[in-house]
Formats: sequence, C-alpha cells, structure tokens
Amino acid sequence: MRRVARADRAAFDELYRRTSPWLAVRLRRRCADDGMVAEVMQDTYLAVWRAAGSFAGVQGGGSAAGWLWTIAARRLVDAMRRRARHPETPAEELPVRSTPAAEDEALAGSIGDEVGAALAGLAPELRAVLHAMVLDGLTVRETSILLGLPEGTVKSRARRARTVMREALS
Repeated sequence: MRRVARADRAAFDELYRRTSPWLAVRLRRRCADDGMVAEVMQDTYLAVWRAAGSFAGVQGGGSAAGWLWTIAARRLVDAMRRRARHPETPAEELPVRSTPAAEDEALAGSIGDEVGAALAGLAPELRAVLHAMVLDGLTVRETSILLGLPEGTVKSRARRARTVMREALS
C-alpha cells in the first residue's frame, strides 16, 4: 500500500491482480447485477488509487483487504441508492444471491463450534442482516438499502438475531 500511495503503477497492478477476483466474488454474493458489480469494482479501485496514502493499516495493524472491502461495500450501497432513486429495473425483479460466503463459513469454523452452530441455526434473513451489520460493518440504513428492506425491518431482524444467538449460546 505504501508503494501504491507513491503512485507505483506496478504495485497497484499487483494489488489489483491479487485482490480483484476475491472482491468480485464477495460483491457478486450481494448483488447479482454484473454491470453494477463492474461499476463498483472500478469505483473501488479508483478510490484506492486516490486514497492509498490514507491507509493506516501498516502502522495501525489493519489489513489492506479489510480496508478494500470497506470501500467496496460502501460503493455498493451507494450504487444501490442511485438505482433506487433512478430505477431502470424494479428492484424486485433483480435476482438476489443468498449462497453462504466462504468468509462466513471460515468465520463460523474459526470462532468455535458453539458460535458456528448458532450462526448456522439462524434463519437466512436474520443471518443476512447480521452479516451486513457485524461482518461488513454497515449501518442500519446501508443494510436496508443493500438488502432492499425497510430500516425498521432491519432493526427488528438484528434484534431478533442477537436474541437467538444469545439463547443459543447460553
């Protein structure tokens, strides 16, 4: 990232080569519109090129992949907001993918059998809200846009997910 911050094109090319397949897969799990995913990818890497100097992970212990995903997730929410304001295709006609992400499976395995079982036992709609808010770090509003749900529904599902997890782990 330091080399990218110094406008090193070779370093940026290497970053893109290493991270773009993974990032594209994560974005496609949340959005089935390949055009929107391509737009978000482009916006994300442009933002990384412009703001690489602000990445504090080397000193702060953060990961470049986490920083990259945060940028991409926010760009995806922004793209969904734009689409909601100027719809070309009604949102209910867009296919939604709900296959479990590899990072979800890895997280469930790495944080212990009890928590993994509790996560696996959540209803898919509760797990989706928990994933967006906890793992992706999105706000209620961003989660609402990402999942196409009213904010009140997101809050209710988040509260229900916490309750179910608490009961399963006690």
